[in-house]
Amino acid sequence: MSTLTLFVDSRHISPWAMSAYVVLQEKGLDFEVRAIDIDVGEQHRGEYAALSPIRRVPLLLEGDFALAESTAIAEYLEAQFPAPAVYPEGLQTLARARELQAWIRSDLGALRTTRSTEVVFEGQKPKPLDPPAREAAGKLITLASGLVGSGAGNLFGDWSIADADLALMLQRIAVGGDPLPEPLAHYVDRQWSRPSLVRWRARGEAAREQIAGQQRLDAGQHGPGTRDRAKGNARTTAPVRRSRGR
Repeated sequence: MSTLTLFVDSRHISPWAMSAYVVLQEKGLDFEVRAIDIDVGEQHRGEYAALSPIRRVPLLLEGDFALAESTAIAEYLEAQFPAPAVYPEGLQTLARARELQAWIRSDLGALRTTRSTEVVFEGQKPKPLDPPAREAAGKLITLASGLVGSGAGNLFGDWSIADADLALMLQRIAVGGDPLPEPLAHYVDRQWSRPSLVRWRARGEAAREQIAGQQRLDAGQHGPGTRDRAKGNARTTAPVRRSRGR
């Protein structure tokens, strides 16, 4: 088998990079993670641009085969490495899981904009939900409540990657202190404590600490606050560039 490499955003805030990473983790596959700094447009040049005409993360590389888009990656890995499964059995149940994934990625834009994954993963102060975001949150809660029911277990019996995707979407609501129905709150807690999701968050924390350390080092090489003092500003470290995880 060729070596598997997963390209993700350097700050580990992309929900779709998380989804692909979780699939690889759940399948117990050996793989390498490579970070792309999308804040400076690294995805648009060099090796990565040659590998991926789409120029987004995540990207899976197996030998000379490169595949983008998280659901395409999940479905490819499911076919290539069937066990353990990350999708439910049964044609109609499988279709429901894929329907949910597609809906999460294509709808709820107001909620994703107001509560980006920078809020979820980096601890940015959450903004109050404006009316469009509140409407999207209500739509999400209604759909999720119908799927989860009162059991607060997995969506389709055994765990599936759709659980990880839905839990992250619901975290956008919970992280701002907006209430979730009790079964959904328990569901999110259960999913968020799954080892594969914990590992993703741990990787992100380590990566962001490394980025911050490098920024402090770079700032120190220019002398403490030299550039900022020239502008009458006492800041001694460069602000973190913000990209939209969404």
